[in-house]
Amino acid sequence: MIIDADTHISPTHEDAFAVTIDTLISNMDRAGVDKALTWLRPPYMREIAESNRYVYEATRKHPDRILGFGWVDPHLGLPQMKAEIKRCIEEYGFHGIKLNGAQNSFYIDSPELSLPLIDEIAKMNTVLAFHIGTDAYEATHPYRMGKIAGMYPEMQMLMVHAGGVGFADLSNAAIEVIAEHENITGIGSAIRHINVLKALKKLGTSRICFGSDFPFNLMHVEVAAYKALLEDDFSVAEQQLVWSGNLARVLNLAE
Repeated sequence: MIIDADTHISPTHEDAFAVTIDTLISNMDRAGVDKALTWLRPPYMREIAESNRYVYEATRKHPDRILGFGWVDPHLGLPQMKAEIKRCIEEYGFHGIKLNGAQNSFYIDSPELSLPLIDEIAKMNTVLAFHIGTDAYEATHPYRMGKIAGMYPEMQMLMVHAGGVGFADLSNAAIEVIAEHENITGIGSAIRHINVLKALKKLGTSRICFGSDFPFNLMHVEVAAYKALLEDDFSVAEQQLVWSGNLARVLNLAE
């Protein structure tokens, strides 16, 4: 089984990266991907409730393929976002909540903006995901996520991009933080494949998940790259952890 741990959809159709539910499914079929962890395509500094609702509609339309995940932006108001967290988990049945300090312009460990929402996510006993990459070098640095992981050691967390995105590289810092915190699992999307291999060899195959960052990357190309990356250096059992087993563990998916 292959689970893509990083995919986006959008109801807005505003540009080439605002893809529909049907486009995601057709790309999954082409790539041989069985399921996809799916969150909204960032609408940047606009209301996100409609986009979270669209992800929910995807889980209703394709319950065997789409694993829904929520998204909140503290700039839209802490009370409103706390209500959105509750809606995403209790009403939509999502597997967790994502915070993206790059696209929504905040430091992920901000006591004023981020930590109040993280507290609320912790109360919901769900999974927390962070965009961790070089496109907002200071705001989404791996060390900031490590700080948060230490504050909430019982909460499972996903490190999306594992220090990739853009021309710079934070993969060594990401590997260091994942190694220090057992509650963090990395998603190797939008990062150089040589750095994914480095992470797998340093951390072991139980700490990194496959992800394509679709539609910002081509899903079928990323699947092919991972197959080439994994086939010579890792056993079939180790490969399956990367393809689906690690994410299934973090999300507590039924076998």
